[in-house]
Amino acid sequence: MSYNLLKGKRGLIFGALNENSIAWKTAVRAYEEGAVFVLTNTPASMKMGTIDQLAKQCNTIVIAADATNVEDLENLIHKGTEYLGGKFDFILHSIGMSPNVRKGRTYDDLDYHYLHQTIDISALSFHKVLQTCHKLDAINDWGSVVALSYIASQRTLYGYNDMADAKALLESIARSFGYIYGREKNIRINTVSQSPTMTTAGGGIMGFDKILDFADRMSPLGNATAEECADYLITLFSDLTRKVTMQNLFHDGGYSSMGMSKAAMSVYNEGLEYTDVKIDRSKKK
Repeated sequence: MSYNLLKGKRGLIFGALNENSIAWKTAVRAYEEGAVFVLTNTPASMKMGTIDQLAKQCNTIVIAADATNVEDLENLIHKGTEYLGGKFDFILHSIGMSPNVRKGRTYDDLDYHYLHQTIDISALSFHKVLQTCHKLDAINDWGSVVALSYIASQRTLYGYNDMADAKALLESIARSFGYIYGREKNIRINTVSQSPTMTTAGGGIMGFDKILDFADRMSPLGNATAEECADYLITLFSDLTRKVTMQNLFHDGGYSSMGMSKAAMSVYNEGLEYTDVKIDRSKKK
C-alpha cells in the first residue's frame, strides 16, 4: 500500500547490489511512495549485481561512483542533481565491507591495510558523502540522511570483527554532522541499527546463520526483515520525522533491550550437560 509519503521528493541511494539488499528494497518502496531518485554503486559492484534491473523498475538511472573517492562523489552529485532537476531531499548510505572478514582474519590478527580499507569503505565514505554534499549545498532544507548500522557498534559480537569499529565511527559521524546540518539547514542525520539480515554483505560474517537464529530467538517481535527495514527508512525520509536527528535508531524487534529470552535460554539448556560442567578459560574460544 502506498501513502505518497515521499511524493515530490528527490533522493540518492547508495549500495543496492541485488534484490536481497536493503538499499534495493528501499528504492522499490521509495518509488512506490512517489519519490524520484538516482542509484549509485561502485563499477565493480555494478558488474557483480543487477542494479540496472532496479533502475528500469524504478524508472531512473545508475551513476557509477566509488564513495571513498571525493572526485567520484562530486561527479555523482553534479550529475544526480542535474538529472533530478534539483537538490536531494533524502540520501541512504548502505555501504559496508571488511576485507579482514572476507579473508577470515580474526580481530587479534588483523591485517592493518585491510583495516584501513574497512574504515574507509564502511565509515569514512559516510563522512565524505556528507562533507561533499555540504560543500556543494546538495541537500534541501529539512532533508534526511540515513546510514545503516548494527548493534556491534556498541556491544561486542563474536565474529563481527573490525566492522564493529567501522560502525562505531559511522554513528559518531552521524552525530557530528547531525549537529552541523541541523543548525544550518534543519537537515537530519541518523543511523539505523538493523537486525541481522541475510544480505550479500551480512552473509560474509563468521557464523552469521547462528547470529541470525540467536537474534530471532532473543527478539520479542523477531528479527526485522529487509522489507520492514525499507518501510522504516521511508518514514525517516518523510516529513513525519522532521525532529528526529543525531540518533542511532534500533530496528531489531526489541533485541537491543533484551538480556535473555525464554526461547534463547531453552536452546542453551538443551545443549548444556549438567554433569560437572566447567569452562576452561585457558583455551581460546
